[in-house]
Amino acid sequence: MIPEESLRKPIRHVAIAGNIGAGKTTLTTQLSRHFGWDVHYESTENNPYLSDFYNDMQRWAFNLQIYFLNSRYSQILKIQNGDTTVIQDRTIYEDAHIFAPNLHDMGLMSKRDFENYFNLFKTMTTQINPPDLLIYLRASISTLVSHIQMRGRDYEGSMSLDYLKRLNERYENWIENYEDGPLLIINGDDVDFINNPEDLGKIVNQVQGQLHGLF
Repeated sequence: MIPEESLRKPIRHVAIAGNIGAGKTTLTTQLSRHFGWDVHYESTENNPYLSDFYNDMQRWAFNLQIYFLNSRYSQILKIQNGDTTVIQDRTIYEDAHIFAPNLHDMGLMSKRDFENYFNLFKTMTTQINPPDLLIYLRASISTLVSHIQMRGRDYEGSMSLDYLKRLNERYENWIENYEDGPLLIINGDDVDFINNPEDLGKIVNQVQGQLHGLF
């Protein structure tokens, strides 16, 4: 008789989603250390468009979104072709369902550019699988602002509360309708996984509970 463990689907891809300042990178790092997973971080420090984008969103919105789309698509291809479990900081779906349409609605990306971008996203996603587990890190505007101020990135200093609010609304709508795979929602307002080991332990237990149910 084949052991149950050998029948389980290998977990290749765990992804963390959440708004700017939600704590994705920190949680990604902590979970990777605990489970021994490889990490694919979001490209921020070496992103050639990010600083320009925050200074002139309309001029650089399309360029920035194309950069992120290509970066995350490349990450997913490496994950799917690899033989290790990888945890990814932000997903390709957030770019297409949250950030790009938000820029379009704000008049910062033209209809032509958005349609071109979204058609490219649809073509790319026919070649990839969704994450084996998506972890959504939910956070209120006050929590987001607090985290953004603490990390002190110059290019984020001009970010408006309205911009964060718009993104949060889109995140909630996307998560409410997410049906691509297993989903774990963590309320970032109620946990301090940075300073409180007990809170991190609770999250680890939740993740383990989700993964044990995946075949």
